[in-house]
Amino acid sequence: MLSVIIVNYNVKHYLEQCLKSVRRASEGLQVEVFVVDNLSTDGSVAYLRERYPEVTFVENKENVGFARANNQAIRLSKGKYVLLLNPDTIVGEGTFADFIAFMEAHPEAGGAGAYMLRTDGTFAPESRRGLPTPFVAFCKMSGLAALFPKSRLFGRYYMCYLNEDEVNEIEVISGAFMWLRREALDRTGLLDEAFFMYGEDIDLSYRIMKGGYKNYFLPSRILHYKGESTEKNSYRYVYTFYQAMRLFFRKHYAHYSFLVSLPVNLAIWTRSFMAYAGNQLRHRAKPMVAQPSLHMLVIGDAQTHGEVRSIIGKYQLKGNHLFIEGNGESLPQGHLTGGIDCGKYNTVVYDNRLYLYEHMLRLLEQTPGNTLRIATYSRDEKVLITENEVYALDS
Repeated sequence: MLSVIIVNYNVKHYLEQCLKSVRRASEGLQVEVFVVDNLSTDGSVAYLRERYPEVTFVENKENVGFARANNQAIRLSKGKYVLLLNPDTIVGEGTFADFIAFMEAHPEAGGAGAYMLRTDGTFAPESRRGLPTPFVAFCKMSGLAALFPKSRLFGRYYMCYLNEDEVNEIEVISGAFMWLRREALDRTGLLDEAFFMYGEDIDLSYRIMKGGYKNYFLPSRILHYKGESTEKNSYRYVYTFYQAMRLFFRKHYAHYSFLVSLPVNLAIWTRSFMAYAGNQLRHRAKPMVAQPSLHMLVIGDAQTHGEVRSIIGKYQLKGNHLFIEGNGESLPQGHLTGGIDCGKYNTVVYDNRLYLYEHMLRLLEQTPGNTLRIATYSRDEKVLITENEVYALDS
């Protein structure tokens, strides 16, 4: 059995889409799903409970953080494998089967991560990472990793020297999609609840390796919107992120000499201040910058076209829009079909009843120049989900 655990905080529609993809990926498999809600105020649980009766919802009376919320569900779960999954993700229909087959064939694997796509179809480098040892952390903070991303010496933080389309042994699995062997969790312990958010995936990945297991990267595609539930320009985000880095360093590398730990800690605090200052400047300038218009290429049937047109009118989404009739069988190449000038649009919208999620992701990844962002339309909920916004027809 597989236990899928999702921690939610105020991302109702992204979570609904995630659950829909989980439901499809679970077909033919024994899967239990838990959603732990950290006191959302958007009505997430009430909205989703009827729609997903197979899901076990855990409602917290306070925001207990990512690590503690996951641990709550892990203790309730029964699966041989546990998947910690972000609510702002989409998994492919074959994703779970891919990982089960790999883990069954590799008993030494304690955990595994997926090939995460950004919304423009490019590879997300955080899909695989090296441990932030003092030297690796120094290379990341100093900019050496960015200058020499393919270097095995300086670029170990993101391991960009590895082939993205091959299975590889890695060190750190992203918490956005963290596939874990129950046996490894029993040996190494659950997530460290001292990490409120961020860093707990690095800590657990390290402990899995110290427990005698290996961590792997699999080139099985998923989509990660990345941070829809987080206000990136808030002080709390910046503080929590860099505090997690300090906590990890203090927990695992406190034995390093003062001469080594001092510059790393100084670098962390410097980057924290720079990130906070930069985010504040961008945040203050944001109201002065007009939001880019949506220029949508909408692929679906007549009903989808009509409903999306209604959403465009309701929200006054000014822009150039093209409506193409087709589905996964009649229009298998989607927006890549000859004759469609994708350069005129910045968003491609797929009806998720007419296309498989893994089909959409494959087409997105193949888009020349990564000129389009992906969006989905759900006929069941009448909701258009883009990279940054959710547009509901009936709300």
